[in-house]
Amino acid sequence: MSWFEAIFLGIVQGLTEFLPISSSAHIFVLSQLFGWQDPGAAFTAVTQIGTELAVIVFFWRDIVRIISTWARSLVNRELRASIDARMGWYIIIGTIPIAVLGLVFAHQIETAARNLWLVSCTLIIFGLILGFADRIGRKVQTLAALNGRDGILLGLGQALALIPGVSRSGATISVGLLLGYTREAAARYAFLLAVPAVLASGIYEATKIGNDASVTWAPTIVATVIAFFVGLAVIAWLLRWVSTRSYTPFVVYRVVAGLCIMILLLTGVLTA
Repeated sequence: MSWFEAIFLGIVQGLTEFLPISSSAHIFVLSQLFGWQDPGAAFTAVTQIGTELAVIVFFWRDIVRIISTWARSLVNRELRASIDARMGWYIIIGTIPIAVLGLVFAHQIETAARNLWLVSCTLIIFGLILGFADRIGRKVQTLAALNGRDGILLGLGQALALIPGVSRSGATISVGLLLGYTREAAARYAFLLAVPAVLASGIYEATKIGNDASVTWAPTIVATVIAFFVGLAVIAWLLRWVSTRSYTPFVVYRVVAGLCIMILLLTGVLTA
């Protein structure tokens, strides 16, 4: 991997991780489109550490408050009813599906699932699901309304992101909208919920960096640092956007991107 590829893919990772358009799909497709070797699932997982560190920096007050209240609630019964203590449990519960399924299907995720026909289909299908959820969702509930059932369902939604092209934020946001949460609340929770899973995945996959001579540590670190700074800006922008606007532009983008990939596959420009 050249330094230019690392810088470019770091920017792509930072731009697409939080937008509901799938960062893994963009890195996979663009790498092949430019004739670069597939950086692989390990590179993507490690660069995602950069974007999750952006979440930690942006939401550090919320995260500290949630962890602190949750920990104190283990011995203080009065705190157990607070939303911060409950959110700590919901994030733990919501992380279990993606952790279990990620370990069980690790081989398939890194091999058979990295197929551009699958990516194009998931971009379109889950884009339409996001549009449907955005249209019919009541969008009235704040994160104070979170409960155990919603925590599990949001966690299952996040687990769908193991399929390339689904989008971790897109799937979780879609479930949140269907459950009646506001656009901003669904996005905010999607970002917080992803932190444990993405950091764990990145650390686990980091052991594989260097196994392939084309992806080494130096370019990966550069891409990760760039993804952090770009991701930090994208979080702030997206939360402002969804506070007054719909997800329609992202739905249209996903459908068009999926169709373009199919055309490129049919014409032989890309190979599955």
